[in-house]
Amino acid sequence: MKSRHVYSTRDVQDAKACIQAALGAGVPRDDVALIANGELEVEQFPDSMIDADTDLKHGAIRGAVGGGAAGLVAGLIGVAVPPLGLTLAGAGAMALAGAAVGSWSAALVGASVPDPVRRTFEEEIESGRVLVIVDAEPPLLQVADAAVQSAGAKLLPYEQPSALS
Repeated sequence: MKSRHVYSTRDVQDAKACIQAALGAGVPRDDVALIANGELEVEQFPDSMIDADTDLKHGAIRGAVGGGAAGLVAGLIGVAVPPLGLTLAGAGAMALAGAAVGSWSAALVGASVPDPVRRTFEEEIESGRVLVIVDAEPPLLQVADAAVQSAGAKLLPYEQPSALS
C-alpha cells in the first residue's frame, strides 16, 4: 500500500526542483502533487499537479463503507424477521442502497471540508510555502525522500496511507 509524505519548500522554484527529484527517483507523475496558497496554485501550476482542496474522495469512501454496513445490517435484520419476507438477495440490495446513500451524503459533507494535508499544514501554506506531496510504496518512498530532501525540501511530520492515489 502506498504511503503519503509531505515536504515543505520555500517557493515555486524549489517545489519544481523537488518534483523533478521525485520523478527522477522513479515516482510516477500521477503520484506527485502540490499544495500552495490559492494565488500560487492558479498562476504557477497546471491543474493536474494540484492536490484536491477538499475531502470529497475520502468522505465518499467513508460513507460507502458506513452506509453499506448499515444497509447490510438492516437487510440481515429483515431476513431474520419472517413477516417482512426479505431474502438474502434483498439484504444485498439494501447493502448496495446503503452504500450509495452513504457515499452521496458523505461526499456532500466532504466537499465542504478541506483535505487532511491542508488542515494539518494550514500555517505552512498561508506563510507562502509550497507543499510537495509524494505517494509511493515504502521502498520507493525511501529513495524519493532522499532525493526530494537533497533538492531542498523539508520532510514534514505526516505519513498516511494513500490508497486513493
